[in-house]
Amino acid sequence: MSRYFCHDHADVLTLETRMLDARPGAVVLEQSPFHPGGGGQLPDRGRLAWASGDVAITGFEVADGRVWHLLAEPVEPAGVVQASVDPAFRALQTALHTNAHVLNALVFQVFRGALITGAQLNDDGTARTDFDLPDVDNDRLRALEPQLNDVIRQDLPLRVSYVAADALASEPGLIRCRSVAPPPASDGSVRVVEIVGLDRQACGGTHLASTGRSRAVRILKIDNKGRHNRRVKIGLVD
Repeated sequence: MSRYFCHDHADVLTLETRMLDARPGAVVLEQSPFHPGGGGQLPDRGRLAWASGDVAITGFEVADGRVWHLLAEPVEPAGVVQASVDPAFRALQTALHTNAHVLNALVFQVFRGALITGAQLNDDGTARTDFDLPDVDNDRLRALEPQLNDVIRQDLPLRVSYVAADALASEPGLIRCRSVAPPPASDGSVRVVEIVGLDRQACGGTHLASTGRSRAVRILKIDNKGRHNRRVKIGLVD
């Protein structure tokens, strides 16, 4: 898988490009501003327009290193196309993903390297992260809310770098999920997101340029999921 265009050009939400392949109801684009989702992040929403038509993009299918854009109708666009990401939905997912990183960073530090066992960002301004935290008092997790919002107020910048996949083991803590790791790019590198002064971890999602661009966050609920897992649900404050 090559690097996503949106990783290197996060502010480009509308792009003129051409098609590399097409079938009824799906296209592969030469370049695409869309993030196809993954790791709990929902895929971008948006539209595809061309000289004689316009259609919603309903999802994505990654196969053989290519990203198929799934269309709402069984059409086959022709010629130059314009791909447009829904900016409000991208902003929502980006803010949730950034705050999920902040939560993960705090849990990792406070609970001595606790790993993620699952995550899901939603379209209603909430997200949940599951942590491997046996025998932890849920009140200790709830007590992280002030620290979460302190990180937002500090407006810490985020930076992105790439490290060789075979070098991940040399820096403990870059991989935070117990079961899966972000897939490497075609050059063998893995994307690492740093919240400067707080955290570094491998991740393929979209993020804010700095934590201060987010609204405040509340810890809405904590559930016990089996003997080990604690599910922490957060929500952006209106």
